Amino acid sequence: MKNNQVVMMGLGYIGLPTAALIASKGIKVLGIDVKSEVVDTINKGKIHIVEPDLEGLVTKVVSEGNLKAATEVQPAEVFIITVPTPVREGNKPDISYVESATKAIIPHLQKGNLFIIESTSPVGTTEKMRDLIYAERPELQNEIFMAYCPERVLPGNIIYELAHNDRAIGGIDKRSTQKAIDFYRQFVQGDLYPTNARTAEMVKLVENSSRDVQIAFANELSIISDKAGIDVWELIELANKHPRVNILRPGTGVGGHCIAVDPWFIVSEFGKEARLIRTAREINNYKTEWVIEKIKNAALQFELKNDKKPLIAAMGLAFKPDIDDLRESPSLYVARSLKIQGFDVVAVEPNIDTSNEFELFQPDEALQQADIIAFLVGHKEFKGLQIPSEKPVFDFVNIV
Repeated sequence: MKNNQVVMMGLGYIGLPTAALIASKGIKVLGIDVKSEVVDTINKGKIHIVEPDLEGLVTKVVSEGNLKAATEVQPAEVFIITVPTPVREGNKPDISYVESATKAIIPHLQKGNLFIIESTSPVGTTEKMRDLIYAERPELQNEIFMAYCPERVLPGNIIYELAHNDRAIGGIDKRSTQKAIDFYRQFVQGDLYPTNARTAEMVKLVENSSRDVQIAFANELSIISDKAGIDVWELIELANKHPRVNILRPGTGVGGHCIAVDPWFIVSEFGKEARLIRTAREINNYKTEWVIEKIKNAALQFELKNDKKPLIAAMGLAFKPDIDDLRESPSLYVARSLKIQGFDVVAVEPNIDTSNEFELFQPDEALQQADIIAFLVGHKEFKGLQIPSEKPVFDFVNIV
């Protein structure tokens, strides 16, 4: 399969690193993206996202001719879908991007092709795309291979984890499962576990729902500890001395395209059964609202005392430390909500250069000029800062 041509549908936080990794094995990859500026950037050997080690890899595989980008789909032997799957109003999963990508692929499919979905999807999505393909191309029934293979990566370490993490691979039949395993073995060093498409789809959702539940416990502890006058960080540190206890760190909420979204895919389909999963989502969303109220109350007290509006510094906008990803970010939601409610907010986000919503300050500048300081993300640039003792400081991530 060394001479396979792969088409990667979507060149975002997962699609581009995956395309570059595959191309690094000498496999010709064509990346497809609807944004022409993304295509142009990649064809220059540059990248449009922040991810360690990615730009060097992209530069290499583009210069070697193994990775190209375009806006139009072309024939290939393997098609991989890595487009977004957001939740719409009412927390219902939206697979319209997966459907659009599939429809764009259909005219180019040939017998023997391998069709893979990596996008996080509700259970049964792979089978729905199978039915969509067969409805338009009935001659391909049982003549192509289809599988679902979710990624398990951590932003900031994506290249390493794409290559080394284990994977669950589920085909619509055993032939498809094996075909997909043979393909991934070319660039994944981790173990590849065969299953069916529905189980593979649920595996992805369950993994992130499990993490959401654990974070919800930590976030609920932080709210309880605040009311009880207890330092939650000391509490968790001491509780974790127990050999079988491992409580996670609380934060501003839960963000990112996975943990903050995936549980709703289960709840939307299994609402009566997914009671704990739903409650965890509600707790983590409530923690963000709780953070807003804490800052808001301090701002109102400042205004009453000083007869002027305070300048609030939102320290961090990304959904987790040391990345530029703002998707589903609770920190961004906090800053945006305060601004909408009429408060003066500036932002400090070392991982982005510009913002259409906020004036961006350097960390030291924010500490000097702001009247209220709120640490919302634990970026490495915030560690060791000299915090003015006379100013109200909210440290929701234990960075001080």
